[in-house]
Amino acid sequence: MSFSSPVMDLDELEHVLDGALVRPSSPGWDAARAAWQLAVDQRPYAVVLAASARDVVATVEAAARLGLRVAPQATGHNAAPLGPLGRTILLRTSAMRGVEIDAGRQVARVEAGALWADVTAAAAVHGLTGLAGSAPDVGVVGYTLGGGLSWFARLHGLAANHVLSADIVTADGEPRTIDATRDAALFWAIRGGGGGFGVVTALEFRLFPITEVHAGMLLWPIERAAEVLGAWWEWARSVPETVTSLGRLLRLPPIPQIPEPLRGRSFVAVEAACLLDPATADLLLAPLRALGPEMDTVRPTPITELGALHMDPQEPTPVTGDGLQLAGFPPAALEALLRVAGPGADVPLLTIELRHLGGALAYGQQGGGAVSGMDAAIAVFSGGITPDADAAAAVHVALDEVGAALAPWRAETAYRNFTERSGPRFDRLETHIRLQRIKAAYDPADLIHANHPVTPAG
Repeated sequence: MSFSSPVMDLDELEHVLDGALVRPSSPGWDAARAAWQLAVDQRPYAVVLAASARDVVATVEAAARLGLRVAPQATGHNAAPLGPLGRTILLRTSAMRGVEIDAGRQVARVEAGALWADVTAAAAVHGLTGLAGSAPDVGVVGYTLGGGLSWFARLHGLAANHVLSADIVTADGEPRTIDATRDAALFWAIRGGGGGFGVVTALEFRLFPITEVHAGMLLWPIERAAEVLGAWWEWARSVPETVTSLGRLLRLPPIPQIPEPLRGRSFVAVEAACLLDPATADLLLAPLRALGPEMDTVRPTPITELGALHMDPQEPTPVTGDGLQLAGFPPAALEALLRVAGPGADVPLLTIELRHLGGALAYGQQGGGAVSGMDAAIAVFSGGITPDADAAAAVHVALDEVGAALAPWRAETAYRNFTERSGPRFDRLETHIRLQRIKAAYDPADLIHANHPVTPAG
């Protein structure tokens, strides 16, 4: 796309937009710049509320001429690694929510601002689903470009493995449709390499014929954490790839949003999603149920209800979190974790999650892009509510303590969607070098600004 006259300033950009330009002096500035992650105070140069791919092209072209950068963002769930935005136009794509389902091909096409809740509802009508994460209000594009770890990951791999094509605006303002044959290097980079190689305006990806899953949560008092997590890990290593599960330490605040039986209490939990018939799933879950959980919600669950399992907040929240991966989880690792975050510890962390990997997530099991698997046994994510500076400081200390306790078993790689405080190390050095070369080929001036940036080679 091109314009009859070049956009030389923000006034001219505002004039050509289908959406809106919001400046620091504009009404609605604070709402326009706010990320879902309310603990992050985003202060960009300006905000574009894009209504179309045309707006993305106009914004990229204007930023290049004005010596600014562009940071695409749909929701801002992982906004902290963006860093300062003082010379950056924040390009909000949250109004671009279109979802199209091709039931015959079992494929979804979604616009840049679509949420997983949008896709799940639309696909379920046709008996299909995508590889959504645990939070229905997460943006599909950002989640997928970062890899995409779903409830079905051990059977189907990362969501990025199943992307078929993308519409993207590169730093030269050129709209492209890319796939395995068109701009193949760029297509490889965005699948797991993140959003720094261009602004994705639409994704097309595979869906799966899943309408129901045997899923739910088992809860015990946190005092039984050593027993339950030890038993869960032994169990998890024996289950088939049709089961994806996690062990979790939960400290729930005394707030109305939490159901009364759980409010203000601390638990050790196991969450599981089984692509098995109910009888087989119940037989498989018997060793965990033999531990006598206080609460057991595992049942046949319609795919449209699976998003409630993890109890993620459904509205913008001030939280701070971070993650790491573990190469293994021997008894000594569990003991180290519980020393700093177990029943006797005063920890300001709402959740510490241990997600079982393996299966189709292992390297060589799935083809894909820059990140097509995870060279680890467990993905850890921890987080706490941080409404003010004191709470944030305490949570950062606790996150550091968890990281230090688990350091002897830390894997050499990281999952960027769980890495909220520092840049991830890509799977292998050669992967990172290749991403730098692709960034240099498509965005040598580093115009596109994404969390966990890749610096252009040279």
